[in-house]
Order: sequence, then C-alpha cells, then structure tokens
Amino acid sequence: MQSNSKASVIISTYNQPEWLALVLHSYSIQTKNSFEIIIADDGSNEQTKAVIEKCILETELKISHVWHEDNGFQKTKILNEAILASSSDYLIFTDGDCIARQDFVETHLRLRRPNYALSGGYFKLVKSVSDNISKEIITHQHCFDKDWLIDKGQPKSFKFNKLTKSKAKAQWLNKITPTKATFDGMNVSCFKSDILAVNGFDERMQYGGEDREVGERMMNNGVKFRQVRYSTICVHLHHERPYKNDEARVLNEEIRKTTKQKKITYTNFGIKKA
Repeated sequence: MQSNSKASVIISTYNQPEWLALVLHSYSIQTKNSFEIIIADDGSNEQTKAVIEKCILETELKISHVWHEDNGFQKTKILNEAILASSSDYLIFTDGDCIARQDFVETHLRLRRPNYALSGGYFKLVKSVSDNISKEIITHQHCFDKDWLIDKGQPKSFKFNKLTKSKAKAQWLNKITPTKATFDGMNVSCFKSDILAVNGFDERMQYGGEDREVGERMMNNGVKFRQVRYSTICVHLHHERPYKNDEARVLNEEIRKTTKQKKITYTNFGIKKA
C-alpha cells in the first residue's frame, strides 16, 4: 500500500492510556504533519483503545492501532506487526511515555540519509514534573522549557542541553558526545527497507536490549548510525519498570553477544519465520 505520508511513527504502548493521550497530543501539534502513526500495542485493555479512538475523532492524525492479546512482554512481536502495517518508507520508533517536541518529526525527516539510521535520546523527567504534564502544558511547550521544569522540581544538570533549540549547538553536541549511536527504541529512525533487510526484531527477546540488537544487525549489514540526541527532542515521563526480568535479561545478553561476535545480519525469529 502506498501512502502520502513521508514517515510512519511507530509508538509502542502497554496499559498506560493517560500517558498515551499526552503523547498523541504532542504529535497533533507537530510542525510537519506528513506522517502516520502506528500504535504498537502489546495487549492493552479497552481504555487504550478508547484513547486512540477519541484522538482519531478530535485530531487530524492518521492512526492505525496494531494490537495482540496480552501474553506477557511481547514488544518485539508487536513492533514487527507495526512495521508490516506501516505504509511509509521511513520509520520513526518511539514509546508511549515519550512526549515529542513540536519539531520532532520534522527533524527526523530533515536529517535522514540513505543507508543511515538516526539515534536519538530523551530527557528524563522526575515524578513531580511528570505529574504536572497536561495537554495545555504540551501545547505551550513548557515541558521543554528549562525554567518551567526547574520550577516544577527538575534538578539542574548538564542534561538540560538535551533541550537546546539551537541547531548549531545541537550539531556540535551530537559531534562531541561520548554516547555511542545505537538503536534505542524510544527515539530512533531508519529506512523501512533497512530494518526489513535484517528481518526486524528478534521475537525471542523480552525487555532489555531488544531494540539495541536489531540495530546491531543493521550495523553488521552496513547501515551507519548517526548521533542526533541533541536534535530530535522528547521528554520521558517518570515510571517504574516492574517488567524487568533477570532470566530474560540473560537470554537477551546471549543473543546480543552472538549477534556481535558472529556479525549476524539476519534473524530467523523475526518478521519472516524460518
């Protein structure tokens, strides 16, 4: 299926309808609207569906809801389904707890290059700030404003540079940062053909590096990763991570170790099954 959308924004979510409503609002006020949204829903209940349907009615966003039954942490599986459901040749991956600055999509599209993936980051909000986020705050972009954040309890730190509005400063910081450019699912983009070439996400993997691994296969396959953590801006809502699992972490580490050591470019446990 062909689309007029220049990008497909794939947003992963699981039973956090209040957050998703805020995140979707941040996409309804983007500076460029040439994109579709694919919600990769890892088994949420009806409340999430209601939020999505309400957003479709109240905004001009083009949204598809890709869902499967809740059977534990299966984010990699639903992300693969979302990739197949996308109708653009360029994919932006993010999470349902990451609020995008107004220029988020525009910047990803402006910086895209053939045979490259863009590796972004996020600015992590403390609980007191997260509790103060509303649609109105997002509309006025206060959640990206240093003074507002400090007033609401965000500690002062060098990380405020992640919210710079200066393209020149962002370019310089991207160049000098020691942080390696990787495939971090909360803020990364690539050409659809490049992720299809490595067969998408490895569906054996649960929480912990499952996004990094697909990026490592893409790197092994010749895709270069470009650091854009100071250019593509989003803020991350505070929450706990009860789904952390030591057994899954060990398995994920073994898969990643094999991918790196053997320079693996394709998984038999991805979109196409062996």
